[in-house]
Amino acid sequence: MRLPDLEAWAIFAAVVEHRSFSAAADAIGLSKATVSKAITRLEAQLNQSLFHRTSRRLALTEAGKPLAEHAARILAEARAAEEAARDAASAPAGRIRLAAPMSFGVTNIAPIIADFLAAHPGIEIELSLSDARVDIVAEGYDIALRIADLPDSSLRARRLCGISTHVVASPGYLAEHGTPTHPNELGEHRLLSYSNITGPWRFRRSDGAEVSVRPQGPLTANSGDALVPAVLGGLGIARLPGFIIGPHLASGRAVAILEDWTPPPIGLHLLTPPSPLRPARVEALIAWLADRVRDPCMIARATEKAMGDVR
Repeated sequence: MRLPDLEAWAIFAAVVEHRSFSAAADAIGLSKATVSKAITRLEAQLNQSLFHRTSRRLALTEAGKPLAEHAARILAEARAAEEAARDAASAPAGRIRLAAPMSFGVTNIAPIIADFLAAHPGIEIELSLSDARVDIVAEGYDIALRIADLPDSSLRARRLCGISTHVVASPGYLAEHGTPTHPNELGEHRLLSYSNITGPWRFRRSDGAEVSVRPQGPLTANSGDALVPAVLGGLGIARLPGFIIGPHLASGRAVAILEDWTPPPIGLHLLTPPSPLRPARVEALIAWLADRVRDPCMIARATEKAMGDVR
């Protein structure tokens, strides 16, 4: 049986990650000629081109795109196996790449990360905050935190906690335009929407009734925090998570409406690449997050309770 050319697959993954032969060669400590020969060798074995090459640009072919994910997995599992062997004899060390949503990351994840780094001085974390959905495997992340109702995926997912959402407006807006009592009435109002979640706003009532409303209004933003000034300024109605709007609900600057109608449940999920092999440093951060990230959700629920008490 002929063994696969694992070196060539790993080099292929490095070229995809660094987007050039030269940059990949520098990153992995090989000559550009060695990298080029490995790619040529792999293309010959597969009998298909992996890259479109020009003097200015390197791009994956249609055949190369699905193979890039396989190559990234091969490289990640080999690194994880080597690191697991090293970590067994020493304290966890090295770099972790972590992606998290912008607002939740700033308020709730950054303090947890600071405590983690203080407890694990040999570990470094590259924290990337964005509400855009990242490709964990292709972009080389070890962990991604995602607030969503997750679709089926090859990624390994762990639900950390639920995230409440509220349909909200300012008291001034409701006094001027009226308070909707049914989701169908939202079509008569100015709606402020979050662009990273496409499609209609969906609602369900306890009796099983379901309604969908497609938001239309003066502001669409890819950050929930960016919608808050518009809500408080009386520009319209928004649907926002409790960890963003909770303090304003508690203070009375915003009011929750349509509370008999529940949006689809969402949660905070921790995602990792498909391989079960993970370095000890990644396992340590996963355990740390799983233990401590519950607190922000408890705080959010406490805020909602305080809001109810104020009413």
